[in-house]
Amino acid sequence: MSRGKPRAPKRRIEGDYPIATGTAAIVADPARDGGFTLEVNRVPSSYVVLGAPEVLHYDYMRWFAEILASHTLPESFSAVHLGAGACSFASYVQHRYPDSANVAVELDRELAALVRWAFDPPVELKVAEARAFTHALAPGSQDLIVRDVFAGPATPRALTTVEFYTAVRRALCPGGLFLANIGDTKGLPTTRAELAGLREVFGHTVVLAEGNGYGNVVVGASTSKLEVPGALALDAHEHTPRRD
Repeated sequence: MSRGKPRAPKRRIEGDYPIATGTAAIVADPARDGGFTLEVNRVPSSYVVLGAPEVLHYDYMRWFAEILASHTLPESFSAVHLGAGACSFASYVQHRYPDSANVAVELDRELAALVRWAFDPPVELKVAEARAFTHALAPGSQDLIVRDVFAGPATPRALTTVEFYTAVRRALCPGGLFLANIGDTKGLPTTRAELAGLREVFGHTVVLAEGNGYGNVVVGASTSKLEVPGALALDAHEHTPRRD
């Protein structure tokens, strides 16, 4: 009796790799077949399950997805993801919204090449500096811009200014959506500062976070009203986030 064609051996991708900004590591998840963590300079950056792009391992990416699902965008929308990592969220969006067009932007050329080789994301991956790339986008050319860029524990200052937010708004279509991942500490001082600038440019903001201590905070901003169940909001007259 024929046993059929033998399965091709799995390609081994885990290991340490030199990149322009230091060292990347791909670490296999012992608890999940096909699950891998991409680390950049020993800091977890992305989690990927091969063949399952809708698995979002990190809370902040699920918060991204919640805000996106609550906002009305065209069926065939265009999205830019600043800070590609392993393209986890960009791949999620491409799979969840198959008519969307997603471009992921990564500063580190060697890291981008590694991600293409190891994970083969179903999105366009470009090598560029996030601020310059955003400022070069054609006015009204995007429906969604996602900022998930970190230098160590913080977002580079150039991506947190009113000037940058203005470039984002200019690149977005009317009613487009900006999503940002923020690393913050107790009391959320960084989030408050970013919200002040974002409200000046966009007018409508929402926040999703776990508690009021150190960790990831997700902010959504738009020129259209944002209504996200369970989101935290901070309007122009408040100094403390409140839950809607």
